[in-house]
Amino acid sequence: MQIRESELPSIGKKFQMTTEAGDKLVLVVHDDGRREMYHYDREDPDDSISMVELTDEEAKQVAFILGGLVYKPRSLETIEMALDELVIEWYRLEPGSPYAGRTIGELDIRRRTGTTVIAVVGHGQVRQINPGPDFVVPEEATLVVMGERRHLKEFKKMIKNGSD
Repeated sequence: MQIRESELPSIGKKFQMTTEAGDKLVLVVHDDGRREMYHYDREDPDDSISMVELTDEEAKQVAFILGGLVYKPRSLETIEMALDELVIEWYRLEPGSPYAGRTIGELDIRRRTGTTVIAVVGHGQVRQINPGPDFVVPEEATLVVMGERRHLKEFKKMIKNGSD
């Protein structure tokens, strides 16, 4: 599913998505915390067929349910057991980090820490998903890193110490 995000000046943000089933959903997050969800007709994607307004608290409760924190479908239990130790975390490079301006391959992160960089978010929210070894890490980037908890601790130490 692709999500398009856009700013709504003086209102908040709009998130538009089309599901695999072909349903178009639009979520508007207002600066005051309210949320609006719009569902569109599959045959006429410009025709909104329903709208729900949620308070900030109601939106959080719905997110818990949809995210599987309240009920976990049985089919996902086996996947989660297989991935139990797999964790994804975000790390922001400090200004002047010795890792900025170097390629993923040069940093040799996987060999040194056992983790994998699965995405890099740079200035202006420019994203690089699954960066290859030739990808140059920009200044003050956020690295999305995946690995077991013990490996993520090694990665965090490496980033904090700035050592090669």
